[in-house]
Amino acid sequence: MNRADTLIILPAYNEAANIVRTLRALHEALPSADLLVVNDGSEDDTGALAEAAGATVLHLPYNLGIGAGVQTGFLYAQRQGYAVVARNDGDGQHAPAGLTSLLERLARGDVDMVIGSRFLGDDYGTPLARRLGIGLLSRLISGIVGQTITDPTSGYAAFNRRAIDLFARVYPHDYPEPEAIVIAHRSGLRLCEIPVTMRKREGGRSSITALRSAYYMLKVTLAILINLLRRPYRAT
Repeated sequence: MNRADTLIILPAYNEAANIVRTLRALHEALPSADLLVVNDGSEDDTGALAEAAGATVLHLPYNLGIGAGVQTGFLYAQRQGYAVVARNDGDGQHAPAGLTSLLERLARGDVDMVIGSRFLGDDYGTPLARRLGIGLLSRLISGIVGQTITDPTSGYAAFNRRAIDLFARVYPHDYPEPEAIVIAHRSGLRLCEIPVTMRKREGGRSSITALRSAYYMLKVTLAILINLLRRPYRAT
């Protein structure tokens, strides 16, 4: 794939400690891909560091959240005519070499969206409380979409043009990863999971605590159930 085909989206909020090494690792793993950092109103030097490292950077005026940041990336990809999008977090948890596997699986042409699952691969050690919550969410979403989804909160994924066009129009902002799976299924997209390796953060601190994790799982379950009452979007 050449530079006109593939865009890697990195939503980033206060990731100055990680963004440069993440961009360098991505460039080494996929030198032919374009790198887009969506700087989600960071209060540190995330945006400036990403620009100095050679990435295209979109600066959001203030912190809108990861869902809005990712949809901004999809809108950019759609308007610039990219055929493939991959998502990689800016915190260093997604091993860049795994993107090759995601893109190779997508290139087979039988699915529109490929999700990287830590639970099929080498998990860095997800905390027990969060793992239990993800397990419950996995059962719910698997039942809805009619296939096993082991890692519904994974943001490590690749998308073809059909998925890009859909998510440029509609992408959930509150609980983006699990809701996006349900939206994709109900919109007629084909999806699958493959094993990937995820790592501990290379710097900074995660905002996810055990209490927040439990609260998240409760709210996302309600959001998904409400989503089922809405008329589905149709992918083009």
